[in-house]
Amino acid sequence: MKAVGYKQSLPIADANALIDVELPEPQPGSHDLLVEVKAISVNPVDTKVRRNTSPEDGQVKVIGWDASGVVHDVGSEVTLFKPGDSVWYAGSLVRPGTNSELHCVDERLVGRKPGSLGFPEAAALPLTALTAWELLFDRLKVPQNLDHSGEILLIIGAAGGVGSILTQLARKLTGLTVVGTASRPETQDWVRSLGAHAVIDHSKPLSKELERIGFPQVTYVASLTQTDQHFDEIVTSLAPQGKLGLIDDPKLPLDILKLKRKSLSLHWELMFTRSLFSTPDMIAQHQILNQVAQLVDDATLKSTVGEHFGRICGENLRKAHALIESGKAKGKIVLEGF
Repeated sequence: MKAVGYKQSLPIADANALIDVELPEPQPGSHDLLVEVKAISVNPVDTKVRRNTSPEDGQVKVIGWDASGVVHDVGSEVTLFKPGDSVWYAGSLVRPGTNSELHCVDERLVGRKPGSLGFPEAAALPLTALTAWELLFDRLKVPQNLDHSGEILLIIGAAGGVGSILTQLARKLTGLTVVGTASRPETQDWVRSLGAHAVIDHSKPLSKELERIGFPQVTYVASLTQTDQHFDEIVTSLAPQGKLGLIDDPKLPLDILKLKRKSLSLHWELMFTRSLFSTPDMIAQHQILNQVAQLVDDATLKSTVGEHFGRICGENLRKAHALIESGKAKGKIVLEGF
């Protein structure tokens, strides 16, 4: 089968950073679906793994997590899907990735693809939707109701992949006032179009920007990028007993003692935790993806595709990784077909 992978960790400008390869077809385990991959999207985790994880000598590492496709075959104990079903998912860090024609994935991590979306539009959503959903509802414990709560959520990096879906979920499913951050006019417009009540510029001090729009303190902060740079401003901006949720990897150790005076709580979100540890509630990701699919089909949520980079191949994936690494991506980058 066709696939895209790499033999050594290289800068993305190197032509060998991601290459086209031929690999044997994978065989599904008892709980696996064998999926014919129709479309994929690219996430920051793709670039982090490519830069930091080298395959064994002579081996090819295939990465990629977001995918939409059609079930080609199923394992002996599969009960949720059958061949021919259209599906979407974000996979597992400890298994080969989705940048391949055929891919094996545990059925408990898979949801039905929204019928209203094509494969590329669907591939843009699973990883970011799962991350945003888990951060908002599982980690920060925000109630799913539309009653006006008077509470404020600040989303740092609201124009990115996770921010684009988190903004929608918070606006459509909760009573929070949603404030997003973005630093360029086009990304600020994007965040407003997703439903943010207000947008501030994260290149300026967050506390000053919040004061400018009349929200000197917020109840929740979802910090999706550059947490280390914004940490002191986050602490200043959070109300006493507020909650900070984050998904990125701060470059410097965070001085969490700064949280003590206000009794602030810190919540990490990693979408891969359930699959990494095969947690008893791993099937929650199947359930979340089905809920998100229904919200998409009801037109409550929309796909967050930013750009379509063409077919799935080494050259196009290198371009996608380069844009992700530049920090200038808006929405999600998708690729379709081999």
